[in-house]
Amino acid sequence: MFEVADRVKRLPPYLFAEIEKTIKEKKAQGVDLISLSIGDPDLPPPPFIISALKEEAANPKNHNYSFSQGEPEFREAVAAWYNKRFRVDVDKDEVVALLGSKEGLANIARAFVNPGDHVLVPDPAYPVYANGSTILNDGVPVPLPLLEENGFKPDFEAVHPEKVKMMFLNYPNNPTSATVDKKFLQHAVEFARENNIILCYDNAYSEITFDGYTAPSILEIDGAMDVAIEFHSCSKTFSMTGDRIAFAVGNKQLISGLAQVKSQIDSGPPVYIQKVAVKALESYKGREQPDFLKENNKIYAERRDVLVNQLRAMGFKCDKPKATFYVWLNCQSNSIEFTTKLLSVGVAVTPGIGFGAHGENYVRFSLTQPKERIIEATKRMAALFKCK
Repeated sequence: MFEVADRVKRLPPYLFAEIEKTIKEKKAQGVDLISLSIGDPDLPPPPFIISALKEEAANPKNHNYSFSQGEPEFREAVAAWYNKRFRVDVDKDEVVALLGSKEGLANIARAFVNPGDHVLVPDPAYPVYANGSTILNDGVPVPLPLLEENGFKPDFEAVHPEKVKMMFLNYPNNPTSATVDKKFLQHAVEFARENNIILCYDNAYSEITFDGYTAPSILEIDGAMDVAIEFHSCSKTFSMTGDRIAFAVGNKQLISGLAQVKSQIDSGPPVYIQKVAVKALESYKGREQPDFLKENNKIYAERRDVLVNQLRAMGFKCDKPKATFYVWLNCQSNSIEFTTKLLSVGVAVTPGIGFGAHGENYVRFSLTQPKERIIEATKRMAALFKCK
């Protein structure tokens, strides 16, 4: 009999895998399920990306191995994008290509966390920080509570930094949709520098923003390059989730350590995908979003308004998020029970407890369904809760 390693035994069930299983079961039963759970964009990549993929995949030379750190052309494009988008100057050697940001988030801990090291992980948060990054690398996850009364931002004054090697932060935030300003980021950088903590900043949702809000980069902050590494992805910005192309940018020592780990376990993303991503990044001509992204964000904002207005009409208190394609709702009850009730009428959402203990009594709605399906979902909910 073969047993998995103890570190694997310590893992909780992966939230999204369990949700996918439930969705498949419901659909197999013939249920007209409206999934507002997993954040996989339903809006397709813009046509120029599809055309570029056809062109680059058709080139036989693009099917050879890449480099563990990524193609120089891709890393140069990332550096140019940082200059255009954030007014931050980085060198291509301060960039590493990733097989999706999830992979990079796991491997940065693999590169720097020793058994027993403490890792500050937001709670609630994307489960990879605590599980794939920390537990699977024999680190000790230390919750960093994100409370509604604090705007879902951590209180660094309440943190005991002893034994802490690494900290994860993520804004615009998944699952709460919270946003921050540069003043908060300055505080985070100062906290990391004072305590010699590696600051891993997940900025995957920086381009999904509404109502005039522009998300900053941690690397815009003075001193960030001393302690920080930032993770970006083409998944949300360009609707390329399945293409698995992302990048990390930041402190050279952190980039080098991450690249060293990757050299032992992968050979970089496919060359043709990196070349497509170059063209995607070049669609930015300056700080302003390209037209296709403005249109996508307009669609997400319309869906957000429909969902939030209907939830308010049902009696829920619900703010309109300024970023991400999520709505974080205080459901005023056990999140699993609330989610189960919604499944009974064919609506799938994500229970907050799956994001951490401080996610209890909340659920996350994803805006990755057409407006008509969101309206239908809210009608089912209104009938379930006997709302007028």
